[in-house]
Amino acid sequence: MPRPRSILQPEFPYHVTARCINKEWFKIPLSTVWEIMSSQLHYVSFAFKAEILAFVLMPNHFHMLIRTPNSNLDLIMASFMKEVSRSINELSGRINQAYGARHFRGLIQSEHYFLHAYKYVYRNPVEAGLIINCQTYPYSSLSFLLGHSKALFPVKYDSVLFSNIEATIKWLNTEPKAEDWKKVGDAMGRSKFRLARLKESNKVSRLEFDMF
Repeated sequence: MPRPRSILQPEFPYHVTARCINKEWFKIPLSTVWEIMSSQLHYVSFAFKAEILAFVLMPNHFHMLIRTPNSNLDLIMASFMKEVSRSINELSGRINQAYGARHFRGLIQSEHYFLHAYKYVYRNPVEAGLIINCQTYPYSSLSFLLGHSKALFPVKYDSVLFSNIEATIKWLNTEPKAEDWKKVGDAMGRSKFRLARLKESNKVSRLEFDMF
């Protein structure tokens, strides 16, 4: 089946992810992968005017929320994937491609959907059993937004986090129901994020927001 054409537009953010080949772990320390990816995120932020909204590196994949004011996600990801793969291969001695496939991208067309994606991305290390609290994971943009580490690449002003830091962190660390988490995970794997049975009431504030 051919890969669906990218939806290139400047308004809505995307969820982007890519996994190592054969679901293997990166062949070099994760701290080194973090430095490589951070350097490339810094580059694409300025070279392509990419707006990084959130980024989390996992042992064999990454998750990114990104907005592209110049409607150029294809160029951004071509540069990012190529240069990251080249650097990892040089350090690891790998001669084949580092990633199992091209990146996946999903369009997020509402703020309500974005909140689902935001929580999904930042909770990924917790759900994988790597850490207890979202804010203590070192390979996450949340870490330096909270001042726990040095900022290595620009992150767009986070209105979700900074509207109320304490409440947002509590919300991120609130475990969703398993069936709801699965539905969100399934929606994250679609070319357009879609979920049924969402609370769309304007009376529900961001910080009161829960999975369903």
